[in-house]
Amino acid sequence: MLVTAKLLAFSGSARSGSLNKILANAATEAARAAGAEVTLIDLRDFAMPVYDGDLEAKKGIPSKARELKALFMAHNGLLIASPENNASISSMLKNTLDWVSRPDSGQNGLVPYQNKVAGLLSASPGALGGLRGLVHLRAILQTLNVQVISEQFALGRAHEAFDESGKLKDARQQAMLSGTMQRLVDVTARLST
Repeated sequence: MLVTAKLLAFSGSARSGSLNKILANAATEAARAAGAEVTLIDLRDFAMPVYDGDLEAKKGIPSKARELKALFMAHNGLLIASPENNASISSMLKNTLDWVSRPDSGQNGLVPYQNKVAGLLSASPGALGGLRGLVHLRAILQTLNVQVISEQFALGRAHEAFDESGKLKDARQQAMLSGTMQRLVDVTARLST
């Protein structure tokens, strides 16, 4: 039986004009071209309070965190475009991953991450393209038992990289993004059988 890669795609940035949101859109198209079913979401639609154990004990898991947990569980792969903030990941992305990992209704908090494969991307105006933040994101996801593919895509000088329609101008960069997405799709489908 042929298993399709079903990817949940999102950017760890809240800003509407975010370079990482533009990259997530471009990667979504590349993943679809590689044969994946992709659900692209905006984390702004899943606003949650900053994780606080006292708040969790008093009020439980926020409804938006439950919605995200359900989306994570409905997909077998994650496509994450992560901004780099002070050589790490954004507080929004970390908060999202933390809330999704909380136990709920007797269910272990790692369940939404079980058997998941992730592909990591970043975009930055700087020359390194957000690489330093991807190291931290990889470590967090691996701690949650997510299989992170070794290929990743970091887009330096991203403020100059996209045309008006959000496509990468440079054919070599597009080929690298497409190759990374093909690998994510292949590994996700293979590990989901």
